[in-house]
Amino acid sequence: MSENAARPDASSSLKIYLRLLSYVRPYIGLFLLSILGFLIFASTQPMFGYILKYFVDGLSNPEASLFPNTPYLQDVQLLQAVPLLIVLIALWQGVGSYLGNYFLAKVSLSLVHDLRVALFNNLLVLPNRYFDNHNSGHLISRITFNVTMVTGAATDAIKVVIREGMTVLFLFASLLWMNWKLTLVMVAILPLIALMVSSASKKFRKQSKKIQVAMGDVTHVASETIQGYRVVRSFGGETYEQTRFLDASQSNTDKQLRMTKTGAVYTPMLQLVIYSAMATLMFLVLFLRGEASPGDLVAYITLAGLLPKPIRQLSEVSSTIQKGVAGAESIFEQLDEIPETDRGTQERERVSGRLEVANLSFQYEGSDKPVLDNINFVAEAGQVVALVGRSGSGKSTLANLIPRFYHHDQGQILLDGLDVEDYKLLNLRRHIALVTQHVTLFNDTVANNIAYGDLQGAPQEAVSHAAEAAYAAEFIEKMPQGYDTLVGENGVLLSGGQRQRLAIARALLKNAPVLILDEATSALDTESERHIQAALDEVMKGRTTLVIAHRLSTIEKADLILVMEQGRIVERGTHAELLALNGYYARLHERDFVEGAEASVVESNV
Repeated sequence: MSENAARPDASSSLKIYLRLLSYVRPYIGLFLLSILGFLIFASTQPMFGYILKYFVDGLSNPEASLFPNTPYLQDVQLLQAVPLLIVLIALWQGVGSYLGNYFLAKVSLSLVHDLRVALFNNLLVLPNRYFDNHNSGHLISRITFNVTMVTGAATDAIKVVIREGMTVLFLFASLLWMNWKLTLVMVAILPLIALMVSSASKKFRKQSKKIQVAMGDVTHVASETIQGYRVVRSFGGETYEQTRFLDASQSNTDKQLRMTKTGAVYTPMLQLVIYSAMATLMFLVLFLRGEASPGDLVAYITLAGLLPKPIRQLSEVSSTIQKGVAGAESIFEQLDEIPETDRGTQERERVSGRLEVANLSFQYEGSDKPVLDNINFVAEAGQVVALVGRSGSGKSTLANLIPRFYHHDQGQILLDGLDVEDYKLLNLRRHIALVTQHVTLFNDTVANNIAYGDLQGAPQEAVSHAAEAAYAAEFIEKMPQGYDTLVGENGVLLSGGQRQRLAIARALLKNAPVLILDEATSALDTESERHIQAALDEVMKGRTTLVIAHRLSTIEKADLILVMEQGRIVERGTHAELLALNGYYARLHERDFVEGAEASVVESNV
């Protein structure tokens, strides 16, 4: 990234901030009501200052009239009027404060809610490659921490800008009306204030971006450690993780302190400039007092003295806005990501499951090395096709291309004669059930984990039948609440084999014509695998099944076995045919047979 590209400019900040404020549009009525409240609040500031004029003048003559030149109000004395006006102004200020604070909070919280929902919904439609390139910690931090920063820009910043901005305008208008010559002296310092604010804003935004990244690192380390706590404890990784988290947290703390230091230096400097102007003003008031009454001079000095606080708050709001702009920038970066491409136009109610792969080649975006190279095979409806080979040979990539988790542009993958790219995405995935070695379960009941997504609301009988077919019913029925038992985060309360069986039950309940089993039995012990194998033999009938496995015992009955090596199919045939070839498959089978024999000896000894 070039230096110019990295440097935030005012136009981009304004553009992002205006886009952020566009989310206020649905709540414009409430927003205008809050602005009215802040206008009322701001209008009371010069009123309080001006009341002092009458108070000071009333010290020498309390019985003097407040409105000596008004016929019907000549009898209103300063003695009664000044205290009464102070109470009325305070009530008026309270009304404005309530309207401004309450309705702006309502708008801003709704805005943050809308952004959070938009971010989360956007995550659900982003392509797989986006998740490949971004770690979960930073994505979660964006939804939590970054959105909170936007809250500051959308609430506190707007409140300060409107309330204090209007206060400054009302005070300046009053000062100009009272003595425009003296007031112009104060205006002379505004360019200097603007220069200081602009310089600080650039620093605040740059530092705020670094804080976001550092916060994402903290979330990422914590998330990884929590998810992998068993590995951490079993391999003595506590000290390593403590150091990793300490470094991430310290980096975040250092960046936060750097930003605080910038603000701590900047605010006193600005105050010095403002109070220097005030000192000059007071000198001029005393020097050029002319014929003004003591009440006029006290009111003028009081109103001028009220200016530094709102001006300082307006200058400090720059850091809040820049934090919000930096947070909004990362949010909009994600929202502007192109969703998962769906150029498909065809929908089919049901397919037979005939799968044909022709001249298929594929490489991941940003890589020049092909993962798949000229793959060709046909799986007739109801057939079982097995993919075997070493890790990295392209088996899982091929499985991921069928439901279009990635897009292919070389060759064809035909489902019932129609390329998978031509199906509407939701319709295509409705025809495919997928079980992988990485089982995902939600912190919900057993029943809801089996009947998930489109399957939600499936009859209990169907859920129970799928569980029985996956040999999961035997352990589900022994659980405290049966199918209503919570499984914990990602099924932490279940064994690996139990989690895998629930995933298979979910796929069985879907009853899709195409079934993809990507290492589906890898987490099972030998006894569980025997149960699952019997269930899979039954469920594969009438269903096109693509089986990926390292353990060859799970694919010996396949109608077609494809042996893959470095993205190419090097052998194909049935189990018996491939053994007769005495090539890749025979060597894999021999190795698997030896490992299986060793495992059996261990089990028998136990």
